[in-house]
Amino acid sequence: MEGTAAAPDGRPGLLNVVDVEATCWAGQPPPGAVSEIIEIGLPVVDLRARVRVGRHRLLVRPARSTVSAFCTELTGLTQAEAETGVSFAEACRALAREHDAGRRPWASWGDYDRRQFVRQCRATAVPCPFGHAPERTHTDAKAVFTAAYGLSRKPGMARALGLAGLPLEGRHHRGDDDAWNIAALVLDLAGRGAWPA
Repeated sequence: MEGTAAAPDGRPGLLNVVDVEATCWAGQPPPGAVSEIIEIGLPVVDLRARVRVGRHRLLVRPARSTVSAFCTELTGLTQAEAETGVSFAEACRALAREHDAGRRPWASWGDYDRRQFVRQCRATAVPCPFGHAPERTHTDAKAVFTAAYGLSRKPGMARALGLAGLPLEGRHHRGDDDAWNIAALVLDLAGRGAWPA
């Protein structure tokens, strides 16, 4: 990450924390289907005040796949619920418009979320909401946590919460709940002086 950018309202130190859920299957996807984002969780973290200042959720309607029974069991999201979402293009516009995604730094647990956005934006010719080089403003919170805690292996989010002495709030593998929990881990790291400036 290249530092903390100022928000449009002039407040410096705001960070978007992003977690996505995507269509998935117990094995290989059905013929012609691809994994697509169906939920985006996004809390905003004020790194200076050390608080979570916003909690947002976007449902995204899949266009090239459907929500499998396996995916519903994992995330709690159904095909009917996903169909009430916005298109992927509209979700990306909302991230840019409402969350200043093109200028504000962002973080996720691991690199999956960044790669999924890049892959899906390329496949659908939708401009990436995080700018032309999203890796320049992205921080892999899992890598930061692993280094800060001196671990030899990168932990999953639930294990990291346990190591940090934090509760798992909500349902694991639900985008808005996972993002909220990742934001708590970011604040833990910031409190330890381990979050990159």
